[in-house]
Amino acid sequence: MILRHRDFFPLPEAVITGFATRVMSLRDGTKKMSKSDESDYSRINLIDDVDTIAQKIRKAKTDPAPLPDSADGLSNRSEAANLVNIYAALSDLDRNQVIQEFAGQQFSAFKNALAELAVAKLTPIAGEMRRLLADPAEIDRILAAGAERARALAAPIISDIKKLAGFVS
Repeated sequence: MILRHRDFFPLPEAVITGFATRVMSLRDGTKKMSKSDESDYSRINLIDDVDTIAQKIRKAKTDPAPLPDSADGLSNRSEAANLVNIYAALSDLDRNQVIQEFAGQQFSAFKNALAELAVAKLTPIAGEMRRLLADPAEIDRILAAGAERARALAAPIISDIKKLAGFVS
């Protein structure tokens, strides 16, 4: 078998797609959501409880205009577009479907629906995070098992790469 560079080092391709590939801040729709932001209300943390998630969504920055009836109505409305994108991602709906469902409604009603959806989707993750954080031995066990699986899968590939690079004959 002839080993070639391109067989082992293909160019990476993006895997994350959709409207919320970059989730923006709940306080400033032009900035990426970040845990380093000073305001805890700029983001939803994976260990936030139900009330905190709902409160952060309801306090998210928006503008006074109602939701538009088309995606074009979101241009120059970064905070509105961000919340619609988050809803679309969490609900597995297209952004246009979200706009059609909530067109003309005030953001207060939309934020309540988004808060319910976010709580439903994120609460199980938060519960699992809290469970794991309370049991460091379980985290160590999971990491060790994953490392062992990775080593087993990688061993034949690493061997071929060493041959390709000329480290072994």
